[in-house]
Amino acid sequence: MNLKRTILAFAAAGALAGALATPAAHAAEQVTPPRQSWSFSGPFGKYDPAQLQRGFKVYKEVCAACHSMNLLRFRNLAEPGGPEFSLAQAAAVAAEYKIKDGPNEQGEMFERDGRIADAFPAPFPNDAAARAANGGVLPPDMSVIAKARTYERGFPWFVLDMFTQYQEQGPDYLTALMLGYREKPADFTMPSPTMQYNMYFPGHAIGMPPPLSNDRVTYDDGAPQTLEQYSKDVSAFLMWIAEPHLVARKRLGFQVMIFLIVFAGLLYFTKKKVWHAVDLEPGAVEKKA
Repeated sequence: MNLKRTILAFAAAGALAGALATPAAHAAEQVTPPRQSWSFSGPFGKYDPAQLQRGFKVYKEVCAACHSMNLLRFRNLAEPGGPEFSLAQAAAVAAEYKIKDGPNEQGEMFERDGRIADAFPAPFPNDAAARAANGGVLPPDMSVIAKARTYERGFPWFVLDMFTQYQEQGPDYLTALMLGYREKPADFTMPSPTMQYNMYFPGHAIGMPPPLSNDRVTYDDGAPQTLEQYSKDVSAFLMWIAEPHLVARKRLGFQVMIFLIVFAGLLYFTKKKVWHAVDLEPGAVEKKA
């Protein structure tokens, strides 16, 4: 599964950077997205289940029309550390989908209601159909998009990031991308009339029209139904899909650090005990013998 996630990360990065990028004549440097505040940031951060549930709703009602999520299964929605739906809720979500299955005893394919063990079905039957429906551009799979899209921070920031555990470049970028649609500058030439100008997208010409707007999705928990809130919620959800075991990884890393500190202390005192005679004045070993 980890290898598949890595392959999809490279594929998603290539789809975004290659298929949607503008020609070199109109290319411009990428604008660094502003840093956002996330519950899962830092060495002790963890996902907010309420935010992930809202983000899933945004994905389901908006993003799923074009973007697949091949690595997510309905049962994952009920796993600890994620949106933490109940098994009944996850099964109800699965039942809303029709899954192609088969062949049956007659050798024919058929459709059935989704089950909790099924993967989320893709919106298009194949890549050719996806391109045909999106002006020749293949919408990237969203499974690892939060890890595939990042940006360089440069020195000395990347050194500081090792200590602060800053790894939110992906969700920072995705949030900025959805908030970054602007009117095209007068001196900017679009490679295609169907493309949109986005200040954070590399090259600034993106094939995806603005996906979100205020009051597009109805929240049941009273959270603000604004473009900014939608963008952060769905970005957090995509981060969880890309790294569902982030909280367990951080916990294990903390335990390993404690073990290494204790182990280093034991080694130090063992060395002092075994070699204490060598630390005495010259000739002390011979006299003691």
